[in-house]
Amino acid sequence: MSKLKVAVIGCGMIARTQHIQHYHDSDKADIKMLVDPLEERARALAAEFGVPHTSADYRAILEDDEIDAVSICTPNDTHAPIAIDCLNAGKHVPCEKPAALNMEQVREMKAAADRNGRILNIGVVNRYAAGVNRIKDMIEGGELGRVYHIYCSFRSHRSIPGLGGPFTTKAKSGGGVLIDWGVHFLDLIFYSLGQPDVRTVSGEIYGELAKDMKAYAYVNMWAGPPNYNGTYDVEDFVTGLVRTTGPTISLNGAWAQNIGESAMFVEFLGDKAGVKLDYGSGDFKVYGAKDGMLLETSPSFAKSDKFASEIDDFLRSAASGSKGRANIDQVMTTSEVMDALYRSAALGREISL
Repeated sequence: MSKLKVAVIGCGMIARTQHIQHYHDSDKADIKMLVDPLEERARALAAEFGVPHTSADYRAILEDDEIDAVSICTPNDTHAPIAIDCLNAGKHVPCEKPAALNMEQVREMKAAADRNGRILNIGVVNRYAAGVNRIKDMIEGGELGRVYHIYCSFRSHRSIPGLGGPFTTKAKSGGGVLIDWGVHFLDLIFYSLGQPDVRTVSGEIYGELAKDMKAYAYVNMWAGPPNYNGTYDVEDFVTGLVRTTGPTISLNGAWAQNIGESAMFVEFLGDKAGVKLDYGSGDFKVYGAKDGMLLETSPSFAKSDKFASEIDDFLRSAASGSKGRANIDQVMTTSEVMDALYRSAALGREISL
């Protein structure tokens, strides 16, 4: 198979450490161009990885017929317009999560991929995590019995990212902790369950801890220092209940809470056994009973680099035209549920899908 010519738009941390690095290491791809509005950042990475071309304007990619695929590693509000432009130009696209600001934009992205016969993947990287796939196999094999409920927690102690910047400005991010962290937890749940249909969604969101931005004391502020002249109009806490044709799903998530503990896990409750996945390590425990005994097992298994697997799967899909596990068709439920949680909170009622 000849190597695909690829480009990367946006040269921040996720591009540098994952997309560019794994394209560079792959025998299936050659990086032809790096794009960033701060072109000096693109030039620095181009020199490091031996990339021949850079640009400050992604439209340079659209005009290059040699480029087969484009990674989009830009702010959330640019995902849909850039992806649609690239798809219309005949490029395959892996786009970082979340797919877009809202479900309307996600549908427009899918329509562009279908119309142009191109692959559009979304960066739901946990679909390539060894632990998640082990749990998925256990569920499909009936080892948990009837899985009736899943609970997930993605909570941290006073760690709003880049207060006053793009992360906390709804017009740029689409939301707060739900669309930033919750997207990963919800997607790995739907993937593990085999994509059950969603019936109803009910949720509530709160943006409480930094209402007075200058008075907000914090443990961590990844994504940059505070900009007190900026905007804070997103949620720092979300809670919700999702009813599906299979299990129910409940969630609590917080960028910031007045509890000095983090809690990052997913619990799968079955009538034969239960599983608790530790999100940080990717390890899990299995709880069950046999012959009057309570059992607890901590499986040990080989792990691979989930980001490398994600890029490799995309390159195979782009070369063959076959849709993989992170294709837009497979991940729309996640966007639909997040959209419904936001609508439920805004309307103060349960949403039927």
